Amino acid sequence: MKVFAIGAITKPPTPEQQAELMPREVPATLQHYLDGKIEQFWFRQDRLGVVFYLDVESVEGAEAEVGKLPLTEGGFMTYEFIPVGPLAPLGRLIQSK
Repeated sequence: MKVFAIGAITKPPTPEQQAELMPREVPATLQHYLDGKIEQFWFRQDRLGVVFYLDVESVEGAEAEVGKLPLTEGGFMTYEFIPVGPLAPLGRLIQSK
């Protein structure tokens, strides 16, 4: 299953907290990528946060994956989860007569 996890900073960490969290957040995110759970990731342009494109078993699996990240564990970031799939109506274009 593919899931977009759209994260937003809801409680900005102080500079001291950033100095403690970010050296753990970045490697943890990269490990999820190397494990094949996060397929793509971006920084948001509209506000502080990230967008992850995940390959997981379920929305609950996506929640568990991002829940392990330090910014999420610390209560600094929250996520909206959107399951996605193939654009099913396109199948109408290739149905045989």
